[in-house]
Amino acid sequence: MKHVEGVELITVDKSSGLSGLRYLREQLRGRQFDVLLHMQLALRSSVMARAVNAPMKVGFDRARARELQWMFTNERIEPRTREHVLDSFFGFLAKIGVPERVLRWDVPLPEDAIRYAEELIPDSQPALVISPCSSHSLRNWAADRYAAVADYAAGELGMRVILAGGPTPLERETGSAIERLVKTPIVNQIGKDTLPQLLALLRRARGLIAPDSGPVHMATMVGTPVIGLYAATNPARSGPYLSRHLCIDAYAEAARQFCGKPAEELPWTRKIEEPGVMDLITVPQVAAKLDELNYPS
Repeated sequence: MKHVEGVELITVDKSSGLSGLRYLREQLRGRQFDVLLHMQLALRSSVMARAVNAPMKVGFDRARARELQWMFTNERIEPRTREHVLDSFFGFLAKIGVPERVLRWDVPLPEDAIRYAEELIPDSQPALVISPCSSHSLRNWAADRYAAVADYAAGELGMRVILAGGPTPLERETGSAIERLVKTPIVNQIGKDTLPQLLALLRRARGLIAPDSGPVHMATMVGTPVIGLYAATNPARSGPYLSRHLCIDAYAEAARQFCGKPAEELPWTRKIEEPGVMDLITVPQVAAKLDELNYPS
């Protein structure tokens, strides 16, 4: 986000505790703001919000203001139920008099990021990016299933398959496992790029396959379709905003199998992060979505 002009970022490491709070207070000392949009529900964020000197502090409506957020705000957005997270953010704009809903993410990409993507995805071949991991391991699909989908994309659809992700041990191990299992050549870029480079890569790709994680929203930013893998979480609440028709939605089945009740009876924020829940998503389901992506009706 540092590449967006006109936006000042003050970054606080959430693991820094009281020292991070003192740092933020020092950075904001003597500064006055017109309004604070408090769009994060964590208590830690509410404590940080107290350092912002603003007469109007807007938070969620009382029913959604979890972790005592309502105690740290003096204005609230209009109550809504069972809406997508992005729609709830539009409620903050409406509260301050901006009723229009414009989906536009202008993040300028540096030249090195553009070159990185052009080298990996030539113009002559459609590319599929697979970002296999969420930071929550129980949201992740099995490596052998990713490998089977990669083989289908490369062998049947003629796509260049690229693995993407961060440098964590989980992501590196998953990428290595997929590489061992595939029968067709793929490109493993896990842990080898920056976030701007990943964004540029997603912009050039035909599509992305990923579980509930940050890259699904990055792909949405640059207009790339997302085949989201959702069983542990509900895509109606947190799925890729413009690609929900391409998502594999096994959340309702997960609710029946692991919670013993329909999804409609679960709290809207309920996550079903149980061992085996992602096995509800099958390789043929994802292959069918790849066909839909490549051969739209």
